[in-house]
Amino acid sequence: MKLRDWLLPVEAPPAVLLIRLATGGVFLSEGIQKFLFPASLGVGRFIRIGIPNPHFMAPFVGAVETICGATLILGLFTRLAALPLVIDMVVAMLETKFPLWLEHGFWAAAHESRTDVAMLLGSLFLLAVGPGPLSLDAILIGRGQPPAASRPTRA
Repeated sequence: MKLRDWLLPVEAPPAVLLIRLATGGVFLSEGIQKFLFPASLGVGRFIRIGIPNPHFMAPFVGAVETICGATLILGLFTRLAALPLVIDMVVAMLETKFPLWLEHGFWAAAHESRTDVAMLLGSLFLLAVGPGPLSLDAILIGRGQPPAASRPTRA
């Protein structure tokens, strides 16, 4: 399989757009908020939870979430964008939810990690299936969904 064939498949159903919008929208919003509210969601939070080099890592993670979230929404290099988001969520869960589990038990961690789990699974799904036909990836390879009026009809 060629790299291009892995990066830009569009065989998934059009409904993949819903997962791209949900997953990409949350990442885009959270990435932007790391810059808008650095004391509570950016550098300050990274300092509080003990992330090494927080003055670099918070803006870096914010940029990754913003850029990759936007590209998921657009369906542009979807699989390539999903990969760093999978890594982002695994690290976030290990750094924040695993210690919570050790201190307060499974149910407290399960409650607090619901969005993290959803974002991880959404990113893994997009990594596995690709963007679907309603995406810029599909347009790039010439297999995007044409408007209904221009689709050929069968007699």
